[in-house]
Amino acid sequence: MIPVRTRRAFLLAAPVLYFTVIRPRLLGWGASRQERRQALPGDDLVPARWQTTRGITVSAPAEEVWPWLVQMGYGRAGWYSYDWLERLIGAGEFAGGGSARRVLPELQHLALGDTVALSPAGGLTVAVLEPARALALHYRMNLLTAAPACDGDPAILDWTWAFLLHSVSEASCRLLARVRAEYRPRWLLPLIPPPARAGPLAHGAEDAAHDRAAGATPAISAEREQRL
Repeated sequence: MIPVRTRRAFLLAAPVLYFTVIRPRLLGWGASRQERRQALPGDDLVPARWQTTRGITVSAPAEEVWPWLVQMGYGRAGWYSYDWLERLIGAGEFAGGGSARRVLPELQHLALGDTVALSPAGGLTVAVLEPARALALHYRMNLLTAAPACDGDPAILDWTWAFLLHSVSEASCRLLARVRAEYRPRWLLPLIPPPARAGPLAHGAEDAAHDRAAGATPAISAEREQRL
C-alpha cells in the first residue's frame, strides 16, 4: 500500500515532470535545437500559440521521399500511421483500403490551392508546394464538426502542417515536420485532436516516409512503437 503522502507527492510532481521534461521532448522529437528554431515554409500562415517540430534522417534522396508526402490524405494514400486509429477518428478511408505501401502515380498531381482531405467534413489547403523540398498545408477548422470554420464558431483550430526536405548526401536527406496551431478558446488545448498534436497522425508521415523510401518494411517499426 502506497502511503498517502507519497501518492500526494506523485500527483503534485506529475504535471511538473510532464511540462518540464516529457512535453518538450515530444514537441521536438528527433529535431535539433537549430531545427526547432529555424523558420520553415508556411510559418507565416498561423501566429502559433502551439508548435511542434519533429525530424528524421532518411536513407534516400529527397526526390524519392517527396512522392510519399504528395500522396497523403483521406481518400488518398492515407497517413502511414495506425490505420485503425485513423478510422476511429474518421480519417481512415484510403484509396488502397489502408495506408499505401507504394508510390501511387495517380496521386502525384498536387497543386497550390488543392485540398488534402482529413475526413468527409473537409481538409487542408496546399499553401506551399516546392517539389522535392517543401509542402505546407493549412486548415482553419471548426473543432466541433471538423468542417471549415466560420468566424462565429465557438471552437476554432487554425493550424498548419509543414514538411521540409533537404539533402544530407547524395543518398540521404533530412525530413522536418512542423505543426503550428492557433486556437480559441484558450482552454481547448487538451481537446485539440491528434493531427495538430504529437499523436501518430502528426508524426506517422515522416517515420513512414523514412521506412518506405529507404526500402524498409512498411510495417510500423519497433522504434516507432517505442515513441508512442
